Amino acid sequence: MIELGLAALGVLVSSALCSGSEAALFSLPLVKARQLAEKGGKNAKALLAIREDMRRPIATIVVLNNVANIVGSIAVGNVASHVLGEQWLGVVSGVLTFLVIVLSEILPKTFGERHAAKIGLKIARPLTVLVMILSPMVWFIERITPDSTSGRRPTTDEAEIRMLTRIARQEGVIEGDESEMILRVFAMNDRTARDIMTPRVNITWLDADEPLEECIADVLASQHSRMVVVGETIDEVMGIVLRAELLRALVEGKGAQPVRDFARPPRFVRQDARADRLLQVFQRTHEHLMVVADDFGGVAGVVSLEDVLEVLTGEIVDETDTVVDLAEDARRNHDRFLEQA
Repeated sequence: MIELGLAALGVLVSSALCSGSEAALFSLPLVKARQLAEKGGKNAKALLAIREDMRRPIATIVVLNNVANIVGSIAVGNVASHVLGEQWLGVVSGVLTFLVIVLSEILPKTFGERHAAKIGLKIARPLTVLVMILSPMVWFIERITPDSTSGRRPTTDEAEIRMLTRIARQEGVIEGDESEMILRVFAMNDRTARDIMTPRVNITWLDADEPLEECIADVLASQHSRMVVVGETIDEVMGIVLRAELLRALVEGKGAQPVRDFARPPRFVRQDARADRLLQVFQRTHEHLMVVADDFGGVAGVVSLEDVLEVLTGEIVDETDTVVDLAEDARRNHDRFLEQA
């Protein structure tokens, strides 16, 4: 009777270890495994190596689990037939099957899912050794089974990160403003210069050949710190001037000079330029304003560093801004014009 109990216990324990290990590895996110590996430790590094390529480790666990269940069940049956007689073999098989389902499948897999990281660290190195020992058998299985893992799948995607961000906010893991900032980062790829620019109807522009002293009223009336310098038409952009430099030049007695003398070379971008690319250009060139060209080479508007940053932070308004959203203001004026027409 003791032999029967030990045989059944061996089947249940070995099968439970395999089932729990398999559930733990599948439940452990790859990101979590990388975090553990960054903290150091041989177990964590072994776990990361397993998690990055699960094919052979899982095949090894499946082989061991089936060996435990099949060979173990045969062994228990033989012991039961000798100890209790063949008439009890069906009862023993039924009881053992029930125990395997409950004690070696359901409970271990539930436990493995809940404690995936701890179990993964414990089994990583022993499993690595087992993979090496059983590599010939696993290699043979790989050769005779179709490969359904061609192409490496990404660890995560944008939709999952968005979902995790919302869940983390609901559960209080991150603050509301942190959640908003993370979600706004993804908008950088979706918003273009056309979406965030100041349209041409709201651009403050100065005549390149006009003396500074004659356009100072326009400079003082503008709420923009940078203005476009144009030639005969607004589509002929000659450069960009800083409002502060014009005021300083006026104080220094340079009011008779044409505005073009204070202009800096303009930089042009396409309407479909993405906000994240615009931010990189602003950082690389140390400029704060670029001209947005339309499909025909004309001026569609201007986009500033502040416009790009507002994709991340929302509207930035200072005490001199009389209009918060110039693009929205231009659309309202356009709609009003159409209604009057």
